[in-house]
Amino acid sequence: MTAQVDYLVVIFTATSGASGELLGSDEKELVQLVWQLVDVKNKKLGKVNELLIKPDLSDLTEEKEEEEEDVVEESVEEDNRSGADNVFTATSLETALNLFHLQLTNEVNSTGAGTSVCLCTDGQLHIRQVIHPEAASKNILVPDCFYSFFDLRKEFKKHFPTSDLKALNVHIMAESLSIPVDVPAMWDPSATLDPSAILPAEIAVQQTQIMGSIVLALLSEPFSHTFSTQERVSEKFESGTCSKMEKVCDNTVIRARGLPWQSSDQDIARFFRGLNIAKGGAALCLNAQGRRNGEALVRFVSEDHRDLALQRHKHHMGNRYIEVYKATGEDFLKIAGGTSNEVAMFLSREDQIIVRMRGLPFIATHEQVLNFFSPEDGLKDMCPVSGGKDGILFVRYPDGRPTGDAFVLFACEEHAQCALRKHKEILGRRYIELFKSTAAEVQQVLNRYSSAPLIPVAPAPLVSMLPTVSLLPSPGGVRDCLRLRGLPYTASIEDILTFLGEFTHDIRPHGVHMVLNQQGRPSGDCFIQMTSAERAIQASQRLHKHVMSSQRGANSRYVEVFSCSAEEMGLMLMGGSLSHTHTHTHTRNRSGTGLSPPPCKSRRLSPSAYSFAPAPPVMSTEATALYPPMGQMLLAPRHLPPGHAYYPASAQLYMNYAAYYPSPPGSPTTVGFFPSPSSLSSLASPGGLIRMPGLTYSSNGVKDLINAVQAYQSPAESISLLSSSLIGQSSGGDAPLMSLPALMTKPAGQYLDLTLL
Repeated sequence: MTAQVDYLVVIFTATSGASGELLGSDEKELVQLVWQLVDVKNKKLGKVNELLIKPDLSDLTEEKEEEEEDVVEESVEEDNRSGADNVFTATSLETALNLFHLQLTNEVNSTGAGTSVCLCTDGQLHIRQVIHPEAASKNILVPDCFYSFFDLRKEFKKHFPTSDLKALNVHIMAESLSIPVDVPAMWDPSATLDPSAILPAEIAVQQTQIMGSIVLALLSEPFSHTFSTQERVSEKFESGTCSKMEKVCDNTVIRARGLPWQSSDQDIARFFRGLNIAKGGAALCLNAQGRRNGEALVRFVSEDHRDLALQRHKHHMGNRYIEVYKATGEDFLKIAGGTSNEVAMFLSREDQIIVRMRGLPFIATHEQVLNFFSPEDGLKDMCPVSGGKDGILFVRYPDGRPTGDAFVLFACEEHAQCALRKHKEILGRRYIELFKSTAAEVQQVLNRYSSAPLIPVAPAPLVSMLPTVSLLPSPGGVRDCLRLRGLPYTASIEDILTFLGEFTHDIRPHGVHMVLNQQGRPSGDCFIQMTSAERAIQASQRLHKHVMSSQRGANSRYVEVFSCSAEEMGLMLMGGSLSHTHTHTHTRNRSGTGLSPPPCKSRRLSPSAYSFAPAPPVMSTEATALYPPMGQMLLAPRHLPPGHAYYPASAQLYMNYAAYYPSPPGSPTTVGFFPSPSSLSSLASPGGLIRMPGLTYSSNGVKDLINAVQAYQSPAESISLLSSSLIGQSSGGDAPLMSLPALMTKPAGQYLDLTLL
């Protein structure tokens, strides 16, 4: 509440586009500004002034310029007959606003009855949707008088509370106050058939005159109204914090989409200039990689301002149009809400500019960041950090590990711009990316890293649930395994074997384990089980940081090779994680130190338990008579022993995908398979040896053969695969000898001659 002002200035605007309730919604420029001074104390009306803004003709062609000049001359002649006492012209919006302020000041000074002046408009659109948005888009400084005004509709409603505020207009208010009006000259926006039609030039003057009469009627008896509640337009966006416990009304939030990626909260506030955004109410959205995705959630002070913001749908920010939609308070809190006291203290300093640093070395300190922005040698630009160490906020994981991100405060825009010029300069051995940030982005980044992980960590008892007989070697301290890190993402099993060279002969069956990430793509890591610790150490020493090439891609990378134990390998494959620098520690918690992969959704990787139906006959009864005695075995094959219930039905299985070479996969789907002795002397008496000539000469023939053999559910003691021959033998068209009851298949679409030995 404020005291009664000395003067009111009733003002009316018109654009080259829509009028009425759609005024300003089509982003058209202001072309007409009409005002009249009202002496509140003496209840007198001043002269009606009209200001015409001519379009800028400098960029038009000669023909268009002549046509435009004719239109302007006609409009000027029409406006001279509109009834205004004074008519002014301006070539641009900036000139028009300055001229308006100058003429208004001169008129007030000449009257001499007071000094306090405030604008008065019919609704909110003339100030909030016409003058301020256009001035902001053209970077024009608006005079102070346009930051406060009276809404004539709200003042009228105080005496006529039953009136619908949105349905009110000058015509209805004049009728309610019994003000005589020239009916033919009266313009009723509610009766206009096409609200998007351009307003006739003379209507603006008539509307202003009627508004002046309404103001005098409210000031006089019996109303004796006092104009004291001013509408305010925020001059500056205030950054701040928002708690997740705070209640945000759904009717005050919008979602803006299509923002330039480098836009800040100040750019958003400039786009919605004229509307009041709540403190800290502009929140930029980030994608899964922590980068801005071109969307923002904006919270306004009231539903009325939100509704006006929706009218700016597809208005432009630079060369891009911005889509504006309704959103909810819950959406806003997910982005801007926070609970960290550290962040609240960091953002409690007002009038600070925030800059985000990305790509910091993990060992970066406060002193290094301060020296980065203000070098001691003084050879580069100095941009001191506000508050010293207190003006730097490092982003960390819940366990305290750095993420490589930090936020820095600067006292003024000049220092912030100086800091942004250091974009991609070197700190340590890394280049640093710098971006202008917001308080909401600080909250969002901190929430992303400090909250519970999106991927749940595998439960600690998971590894202990494994059966006593495992595909992996028993845990121990023997470092007979290799870890390959930094593989090309297109690397295959064949590429790894080629890289290992002579050490390929020392790989155990089921010994190559490719690790995939949570999206199912290669993570660049691989574990290999070797026959002895000595060969593993020799391989790591000889192959460390050698270059591996991929047959499926042109890229090549150097690969780091370390020796590790089976326990460390098992921990990684069961969903844990290994520290790159502490692989020698064997007393690590089995749950790992980092995020585990997501639970496998495929039934073949994460069954709750395994049960096996009776094995169906492989051949018909008639066919078995042709192949005695093997036919009797194929007619009633022995099924696998009962599978182990590896994981209870209620537990979620976390399993990194592993590919195996050269033997059939040792995944949980083959729980009944155990490595059989490599010696042929251990073959069971039933059955026989089969030779398979005619295989393809490519290495894929080996894979197809393995897949074909794996499909037969024969007892483990009746299967023997000469894995050493598979690894060392070149493709000569014959497969190694195998102990099988029988086999008839066509791997790789090729007929195979099966010879019983």
